[in-house]
Amino acid sequence: MTRTRIHTYETTVTWTGNRGTGTSGYRDYDRSCDLAAPGRPAIAASSDPLFRGDPTRWNPEQLLVASLSQCHLLWFLHLAAEAGVVVTSYVDEAVGTLAEQPGGAGQFTEVVLRPRVTVADPVMIPVAQPLHDRAHELCFIARSVNFPVRHEPVTVAA
Repeated sequence: MTRTRIHTYETTVTWTGNRGTGTSGYRDYDRSCDLAAPGRPAIAASSDPLFRGDPTRWNPEQLLVASLSQCHLLWFLHLAAEAGVVVTSYVDEAVGTLAEQPGGAGQFTEVVLRPRVTVADPVMIPVAQPLHDRAHELCFIARSVNFPVRHEPVTVAA
């Protein structure tokens, strides 16, 4: 009998946007924060510029899309290695769509992953292409969200 393994992930989010008067008014503070985890460099983050954020910092929406993309990448590479597919390049230009409701609430309606994968030999293309479906089934992040995550992969030979 196999047992479910539980993993935990610790992060620290520190707000750095106090201009001296805290949140005394909606326009009186920055949305900047630092994201950190033990043993890792901090990530400079903020809200989306549409919501008064710093355009030079990562925002939560970008981080969510990047998490989905990276999770798919890592599972795909694992499956490719197991299947004998030699991947020489992988670039994903992922796009997330967020619908904002009146009053400010909103939610993602979908994320589309668009990986462009290069394999070492043309005979590997038909083996590589279906691995995206399996990577999607296994991705922890995609399995955890309540909106569709689609993938539109393109595989070419070097």
